[in-house]
Amino acid sequence: MRRSSHCEQQALVPAAHNEKQVVAAINNIVQRARAANKPVIYIQHCHQQYEPMMKGEDGWQIYREMDYQTSDELVEKTASDAFYGTNLAERLQLLCVLQLVITGMQTEYCVDATCRAAMSHDLNVLLVADGHTTGDAGMSAKDIVRHHNEILPNLAHPSVTLRLVDSNQLVFEK
Repeated sequence: MRRSSHCEQQALVPAAHNEKQVVAAINNIVQRARAANKPVIYIQHCHQQYEPMMKGEDGWQIYREMDYQTSDELVEKTASDAFYGTNLAERLQLLCVLQLVITGMQTEYCVDATCRAAMSHDLNVLLVADGHTTGDAGMSAKDIVRHHNEILPNLAHPSVTLRLVDSNQLVFEK
């Protein structure tokens, strides 16, 4: 099982809904995945227009409270979808990954797009209900997260599923 996290970067996390709880949930998942010898993949957005998140800027850095280690895998992306224009699909295929555990930032953009793309790449998805967040954008962040937690598990696909799980329900077998 793989864990893929999205856009936990300096420019985004401090303004996020339930920031501390989401970061704690993600860090707990990361630590349990490592203990079970499961690789951890961080997805880092290299924004093309939003200057604080352009590659090399302070806001582009992985959020200081994340339990990121240099031994973790890192995939840089330029689109909301972590598969688009990256080698993520190839890396996962080489590792014989059939299921992703997805957490991260920007629920309505990065998390949503990557969940859908993972299914299009024939990967089962476990979306961590308390492991993704966003900021207010047209509606409250709380409503955005709730909406995606309700909608994404109902996506239709003939051969893979997207299931919603709480971070404390994840079990990583060695």
